Amino acid sequence: MSVHGFVDESCRGPVYMLSVALVDPADLGRLRRLLRGLLMPGQRELHAKKEAPQRLRAIVAKIIADGVRARIYLCRYGADQEAARQRCLLRLVEDLLDDGVRRLVLDSRPGRDRHDERTIWAVLGKRPQESGLTYEHMDSAAEQLLWLADVIAWCHGAGSDWRRRIAPAVVRVIDVGVS
Repeated sequence: MSVHGFVDESCRGPVYMLSVALVDPADLGRLRRLLRGLLMPGQRELHAKKEAPQRLRAIVAKIIADGVRARIYLCRYGADQEAARQRCLLRLVEDLLDDGVRRLVLDSRPGRDRHDERTIWAVLGKRPQESGLTYEHMDSAAEQLLWLADVIAWCHGAGSDWRRRIAPAVVRVIDVGVS
């Protein structure tokens, strides 16, 4: 499966979430155009928590109508949010390797991307022949498909009506425990 994964995070109370939107290479250009078309004049990127509810509902409806699919990885944490992220990322990368995903793009967190790199290296180091996975961190304004992961994670984390609206895009929720 030559799929690309786009990852963003969301935190709700003591729960850390990573969302990975899974996109077939044949759909990359079309989905980028769709997402750019949702920008308001002067807007550089879509970010769920900054959108008005009515507008976010319209964005979610477009994502669902397009058949976007994603997984969400959850970890409960106490004081160490970074440990929760890395626990989610470890499982996410292992799953992507099992699925034969070829490219992984993570929303960049300046000064903290090195933590992700160590976790990814640790997973790839165990399975060098199988891998074939490339990865990079990018600013979300430069990669529109990161917006999918952001919207899905935010809506799932918000619960209630937002979780119901985004549910058709969420193919699986993986609870990785407590960090």
